Amino acid sequence: MLLMGVCLSMFGLAVACLAFGAATRTDEQSPVAAQPQPAAAQAAAKTRFFVDPVALPAGAQARVSIEALLLQIESHVRLEQAAAESFLESPTPALLHSRTISPLVN
Repeated sequence: MLLMGVCLSMFGLAVACLAFGAATRTDEQSPVAAQPQPAAAQAAAKTRFFVDPVALPAGAQARVSIEALLLQIESHVRLEQAAAESFLESPTPALLHSRTISPLVN
């Protein structure tokens, strides 16, 4: 029984090594890449899926200043600290799983 377990383990290791070798093989090493490809296939391979840039709405392109972001993060940290302090004062499961009033999702 022990010998059977050892044999199955070695077989599993061999399969894992083969799978890892196949997954990490580059195109230069594969025998399929050695065959010349037609010009149409090479041109199709060079095209990209997202050729045209996506047009974002004007609201999405508006930049937010670093100071505003820092103020939001600072208020979020204060609210989280207040929630932690209230939990430490009287720990209950309801307080542990309740959300804070912070607009940022934690």
